[in-house]
Amino acid sequence: MSLKENLEMVKDELNSEEKFFEKAVVTERFVKKYKKPLIGVVVAVVLVVAGNLAYTASEQSRIESANETLAQLQKNPADSMALTKLESLSPALHDVWLYSQAIANENAVELEKLKNTKALIINDTSVYEAAELKDDISTLEAYSEKQEVIYKDLATVMSAVLLINEGKIADAHNKLEMIGANSPLAQVASALMHYGVK
Repeated sequence: MSLKENLEMVKDELNSEEKFFEKAVVTERFVKKYKKPLIGVVVAVVLVVAGNLAYTASEQSRIESANETLAQLQKNPADSMALTKLESLSPALHDVWLYSQAIANENAVELEKLKNTKALIINDTSVYEAAELKDDISTLEAYSEKQEVIYKDLATVMSAVLLINEGKIADAHNKLEMIGANSPLAQVASALMHYGVK
């Protein structure tokens, strides 16, 4: 290797070492300048991760406790302390339990109390179930006129049945005509019109 090549190689090594030290100095200045914000960010990330882990553990514990409380109620439905505990642990599960008991006991009063619950579907179905238990045509009709209800067609059919029982055949016929051909209750509506409405 010639002297010129050796000098070039040494020069290249010095340049790369100079660049390395330059980067190290820039990094050190950056860290010194932004030390507090960087520490703050690291601490915030650690706190968020720790908070999420604690919340997940707490939530899992709450869910397990709610399930255990529900199991107690299934063994002893009259356990008012367990019912109160379930309400504090999971209001939605509490309302689902009340709904199941009201249905099992055919208790329209308890079903009506659930019409404002935040439990998914329960607020909808409890209105229908209470009206059906009470043979309440006006509530069934009002329910069936809503757009996004679960038992829309069923409420219409039940209204028609109650009207048939009252001898209001023409009104029942009008109700049954509201059931669309694609409805799962289309055949039921057709049968009712055939066997007593027309």
